[in-house]
Amino acid sequence: MAAIDVMMTLAFKEAFVELAPRFERESGHEINGGTVPTAVMVRRLKEGDRTDVVISSAAALAELIEAGVLDRTSRTDLAACGVGVAVRAGAPRPDLSCAESFRRAVLGAESIVYSHGPSGVYLNALFDRMGIAGEIASKVKRVQGEPAGGLVARGEAEIGFQQMSELLPVPGIDIVGPLPPEIQEITRFAGAVHARTKQPEAASALVKFFTTPDAREVMKAKGLEPV
Repeated sequence: MAAIDVMMTLAFKEAFVELAPRFERESGHEINGGTVPTAVMVRRLKEGDRTDVVISSAAALAELIEAGVLDRTSRTDLAACGVGVAVRAGAPRPDLSCAESFRRAVLGAESIVYSHGPSGVYLNALFDRMGIAGEIASKVKRVQGEPAGGLVARGEAEIGFQQMSELLPVPGIDIVGPLPPEIQEITRFAGAVHARTKQPEAASALVKFFTTPDAREVMKAKGLEPV
């Protein structure tokens, strides 16, 4: 039996929590998983932190593969997810029917929250393209290590943005929907084995397990679209 350490993005957490015990029962291996913000994950792994399996955005994995941290041949696409929009439970829902109504909703909101992860990086660029980045800067809050929906639920932000899979499990919010199709950003998530893992076979088996039909069904239920 091997003990497999997993470092993952928050977007994959809910699916992982349900799937990890299944893999442990079927394989006899033990899994130790933890969520780490994407930027922090990349920095820590480049600085020498060790793990066995990494699950993160395709862009983050590409950077880590290029740096020699991850085994290039083990990289496996797992799921994709778009950016969602949430308000406090029972609050008025903004119009997300098109890009222009989305722009008006953002300008009209008293406070906005999104993460430092892939969705937040995209939103920064989106607001800049829309020409409203400077106008909304004073009311934007950024979070790291906790769901943006948590601040919305507590009334600390009027509107929140994050990957759909990260908003779904948050109590006390209403998910208005995904971003309008013309401005939606789909992030692809993948898994890979650390280049210096001490249990490559067990680590590879875990990554492969996340592509099984049962795993795909769980990911779909948790707001991820299997790929």
